[in-house]
Amino acid sequence: MAPAKRRNVISAKTSEQSGKRAKIDLNTKVENVLESRKNANDVFDILEFLESEKQKDVVNAVNACSKLFCTLLEKKELFVGKLPGEEEEEALRGGLSAEEKYRMFMRHRYNSCVEILLEHLNHELHDVKESALCCLMKFAAGEGHHPLQDLDWSEHYSFPRELIQAVVDRLLTKTTDNYLLISRFFEFLEMADVRYYVMSSIRENVPKVMDKNKGALVPVYQNNVFTLMSNIGMPSQESELTNFMIKQEARHEDWKVAKLNEHKRAFERMWLGFLKYQLPSSMYKKILVILHVSILPNLSKPTLMIDFLTAAYEVGGAISLLALNGLFVLIHQHNLDYPDFYKKLYNLLEPSVFHVKYRARFFHLANLFLSSSHLPVYLVAAFAKRLARLALTAPPTALLIVLPFIYNLIRRHPSCRVLIHKPSTQDEPVEDPYLMDEEDPAQCRALESSLWEIKTLQNHYHPDVAKAAGSINTPLSGQEEDINKVLEITTYELMERDLKKSQLKTVPLEFETATQLLKGGGDVLGQHFCLD
Repeated sequence: MAPAKRRNVISAKTSEQSGKRAKIDLNTKVENVLESRKNANDVFDILEFLESEKQKDVVNAVNACSKLFCTLLEKKELFVGKLPGEEEEEALRGGLSAEEKYRMFMRHRYNSCVEILLEHLNHELHDVKESALCCLMKFAAGEGHHPLQDLDWSEHYSFPRELIQAVVDRLLTKTTDNYLLISRFFEFLEMADVRYYVMSSIRENVPKVMDKNKGALVPVYQNNVFTLMSNIGMPSQESELTNFMIKQEARHEDWKVAKLNEHKRAFERMWLGFLKYQLPSSMYKKILVILHVSILPNLSKPTLMIDFLTAAYEVGGAISLLALNGLFVLIHQHNLDYPDFYKKLYNLLEPSVFHVKYRARFFHLANLFLSSSHLPVYLVAAFAKRLARLALTAPPTALLIVLPFIYNLIRRHPSCRVLIHKPSTQDEPVEDPYLMDEEDPAQCRALESSLWEIKTLQNHYHPDVAKAAGSINTPLSGQEEDINKVLEITTYELMERDLKKSQLKTVPLEFETATQLLKGGGDVLGQHFCLD
């Protein structure tokens, strides 16, 4: 066993030494290329290492390329403008100076390096992908300060849009979940100009991919797009647009990157372009969770999200529950008129609503929607009756929410007290006129019924539920109960609270504490008794 172990150690040392030698050789070649143009062909050796199968060699080659081409960009030793084709280059070769030939040669090598690095963004190893991404963003910064294209100020300022577009296209792959690599890319999105052109690149990329797949679901790709888009934050004021990768000495009037309205417009087009295609149900949930916080406030026209939200609201289940948040913002802040909104909200009240992950959010929003005192009595009575009927099979944690919820509805609308004070019919069997299966709250005949379900819950096995249900036997106070305290309560918390041993209070037996036998209370016992 010892010789084998020794061989492994030797092989490990050998590979480590070879990696160090490769790094030294690459650094030497970079220095040679930068020192003398006679060594220009050494760049081929560097690019050869860039395509190596060994991880360390590739990472070292990426660092070498970063140093080499960033320096050449700073020295302006790369050809500027559109590179001629091979035939054109051969025709022009006789009339080109040595300087022009060198710049054209190095520009070709630079383009080859960029292509290889873009391919490495889909490499199997994360370290290689991360190194390639950082190197490409350094190239982008270098091209921004030393443009390789003729500037056209009437359209855009000097920014490597094509390179950023290529990087975004590789990040949004259809085959690999790029969450880690996209997370590494987040730091570059803090720069306003990068963020603006990334949003434009996403807007151009999504239709190409989705139309090519004829609008069918592409789960991995759509997940990558959402991961990138959901982490694009927007400043609240234009004065916050100060962090740029490429600062302009003189701001042009048409410089869109420095205008907050342009950022919002790009943000809006990006999201609307993504949301118009079919999405996986899990994606719907992810988007709706952040919609009212991260998306709607940053849109120039939030009302453009009406179609998406109404479509999500019609889906049913948890997706409809989550769509309530966005609809609430549009109804409350942007005067959205949604027909049959309360009818749809009424139909969302199903047994499953007590077991979904977003139960607390749903009841919080439902409480807001039903807080108006101008709602018709039949509507409020329908909600109270439906919740009472569902309460018969609800878990205790849900009942501690539902019962105060019903009481608050009755407090806001005193006309609903008729549901409590019904004539006594104890001697006669009466059929409940309420129609549970009726989808229209106006036709469910809730006002003709009563809240006998709450009377039934007074015999519930859980003491807290029975106590809460017993509150209906006494006149309800005018002050509403705060349901926010119980919205997040879980079964575990309820069990822990019940299992805690109640601490018995000490019972006072004497005014003066006895310290010894027959001693205490003014020593009265010591005067009449002794221990002899």
